[in-house]
Amino acid sequence: MRLAHIFSIAVLVLLITAAIRTASSVNTAIGPPAVDSEIAGLDAAVARLNAWFQKRWEEEGILPAAPADELTVFRRMSLALFGAVPSLEEIRAFEQDTESGRIPRWIALMLKDPRYSDYIADRLSRSLVGVEQGPFIIFRRDRLTDWLSEQLQRDVSWSQMTRDLIAAEGLWTDHPAANFITIARMENEELDENKLAGRTVRTFLGQRIDCAQCHDHPFDEHWKQKDFDGLAAWYCQADVSFAGVSDSPLDKQKQPVVYRVTPPGKDVADARVIPPAVPFHEEWLSETGTLRRRLADWVTHPDNKRFERAIANRIWGLMFGKPLHSPVDDLPHPEGASEDALDILGQEFRRRDERLSVLISIIALSAPFQCSSESPSVTDADYRRQAESWAIFPLVRLRPEQVIGSLFQAGRVRMVNQNSHPLTRLQKLTLENDFVQEYGDAGEDELIPQTGTISQTLLKMNGRFSQELAKVDLLTGPSQILNLSADDGSIVDNAFLMCLTRRPSQEERLTFLNQLQGLHHADAAVPAKAIDQQQRAEIVEDLFWALFNSPEFSWNH
Repeated sequence: MRLAHIFSIAVLVLLITAAIRTASSVNTAIGPPAVDSEIAGLDAAVARLNAWFQKRWEEEGILPAAPADELTVFRRMSLALFGAVPSLEEIRAFEQDTESGRIPRWIALMLKDPRYSDYIADRLSRSLVGVEQGPFIIFRRDRLTDWLSEQLQRDVSWSQMTRDLIAAEGLWTDHPAANFITIARMENEELDENKLAGRTVRTFLGQRIDCAQCHDHPFDEHWKQKDFDGLAAWYCQADVSFAGVSDSPLDKQKQPVVYRVTPPGKDVADARVIPPAVPFHEEWLSETGTLRRRLADWVTHPDNKRFERAIANRIWGLMFGKPLHSPVDDLPHPEGASEDALDILGQEFRRRDERLSVLISIIALSAPFQCSSESPSVTDADYRRQAESWAIFPLVRLRPEQVIGSLFQAGRVRMVNQNSHPLTRLQKLTLENDFVQEYGDAGEDELIPQTGTISQTLLKMNGRFSQELAKVDLLTGPSQILNLSADDGSIVDNAFLMCLTRRPSQEERLTFLNQLQGLHHADAAVPAKAIDQQQRAEIVEDLFWALFNSPEFSWNH
């Protein structure tokens, strides 16, 4: 018993020590990041993009919104790159970095954070393989996502990633890019070339042509059924074999290039043999290599504007919550069109080794991203014109994983990352999976505008997620804020910073101060009612619960 008692005391001391270390980080800066020469070299590209938008606003007679304060921009960056609001620890460090050029420095810092590569990899995987489970055994979504994260962390070019995915060979575990191919395996153990063709154009060229599988595209005269068949034929040699597992999937290069299409209502004997073909610019095809390697080279060809515009539009969508052109997979054809913002982004992207970090940095530093979400307009019509021209930051509902990610982070003082305790990371993963399942997931169509539902609101209000994360318990964020803040005013300030990345207004601050001090109204002449520690804990829990369920918490703004 004595040994057990000593052990319990030792564990308690360790927990208290951890709490003290965590608390000290609230008031201690991480330290400002060093100036990144790569980000500094983007000034001309950002100025070029801003000039395009400024010209558009002037031509349309639109007054852009004022610049947002930098703490608001910091919140947007954290939601876009990490899928969660910034921690109080990060906010303190950001505020203590008072040198000029703070936003560019922190963009560079965030792009080196594994939270960025992990989160964006998960978003990209949805466009690559959807959200379906895929064929049993030979498809591993986690391996594909981990591979994407590694590529992002190394800042590998999007062109190289695209070529690796389209032309992937090898075991789907040892060569994770192969999962882009293996997910198309059908029950008859053959690969669905049509699925691969449709996904290739949709993801890498920004156009949905699936309907051209059966007939000419009804809304786009540029896409004919023969175009779809010709693209599908590039995958006809792809195969998934269990005979030589280490070589799967592979290209059966010794077999004839044969892709057959059976007309509707006809027998297999009436099938037509379709040769591999591309719908435009055949001269972009390389003359050597496997079929899929040649297709990959055509897709990523330096002159293929569709490729650069598609990824620029998708990254814009991930940064803002909505793409520059919607839907994200229905881009207009670039031939003959005047230069637009996607062209500028695509060109600057190509000039800098086609790295996604370049697109992200240019967008984050652009005038539209740094505009306030508060409109100077006085009419709804003016506001709509502002929103359509990106002269104001759009109000967009957070995606489910951003909601639960923000709830989990806001319930803690320190940042939740790869260095957090394994139990903390396991709890976060479990909560995210449960919450997204209950909240509802838009799947690969997450960039389509979503409307909130009553069920989602009730889940946040009455579900276990917000209640557990707002609880004043040992080592929780609300508990540390209650016990370690300098005074009642600091408690309220810290709670608002943790949840909304801003300080409370004077009215908000006074409301909660009165509660913590036992006052039910602002009349200072009324003596305060004594508040015990348990009541103070309940008030802090109510404060966090109210902030979690405020409309402001669930929107990007």
